[in-house]
Amino acid sequence: MSDLRITEALLYMDYLLRKERFRRGRWSEQKEVGKQVNREESTEDKTDPLRNRNTIFKMGISASACDCFRALCCKGPPPPRPEYDLVCIGLSGAGKTSLLSKLCGESPENVVSTTGFSIKAVPFQNAILNVKELGGADNIRKYWSRYYQGSQGVIFVLDSASSEEELETSRKELHSALQHPQLCTLPFLILANHQDKPAARSVQEIKKYFELEPLARGKRWILQPCSLDNMNAVKDSFAQLINLLEEKDPEPVRM
Repeated sequence: MSDLRITEALLYMDYLLRKERFRRGRWSEQKEVGKQVNREESTEDKTDPLRNRNTIFKMGISASACDCFRALCCKGPPPPRPEYDLVCIGLSGAGKTSLLSKLCGESPENVVSTTGFSIKAVPFQNAILNVKELGGADNIRKYWSRYYQGSQGVIFVLDSASSEEELETSRKELHSALQHPQLCTLPFLILANHQDKPAARSVQEIKKYFELEPLARGKRWILQPCSLDNMNAVKDSFAQLINLLEEKDPEPVRM
């Protein structure tokens, strides 16, 4: 709570109290003059709502002052954001590290491919994603399954502009992940990266080539195009993944 907001609250409370004192002073000045009137009023029905208007007004002033002070000075800390543990996989050069670095507000320049694994806390407005990125080199992929335990979701990044050979390898790795016992029930975010390159394949081409419709039927997955040039689209994709993670009774999703 800043000193400025506290000062504003105190000044407003002082204004309300001064206003109440002013009205009380006016009433006391008129007390002698209005003795006769008061005697007449004493014979009136005390249940008349207008009879107690001064008391109601004073109660309203006190309530308003308390409400104002509470609103300005007594705000509690925001509720903690939920955290989810995710695993991020894909071949080397797919762009996993660059995407995660930029989501964290880091510069993607001079990014070095992950050789083992790294963990990044990626903050979003309604959640924090603790992403465990696994290196995608040939000699590392065989150890991926050792790091699946405890994951609540999967991010699979592929290079949509890669060669046919690399694309086929990506397809095999994605199929393996979708069928793995520790991952098969988790939501998948599949990112077709490098859409800004001339040789990039469309999402429909990727979906058909990877046989996602028959393979992932009944599973929760999202396929989205992305590139470093359009981080808003990347953030939207992660927002959809967070929605899947938050679902208590999830339904199969296809996109």
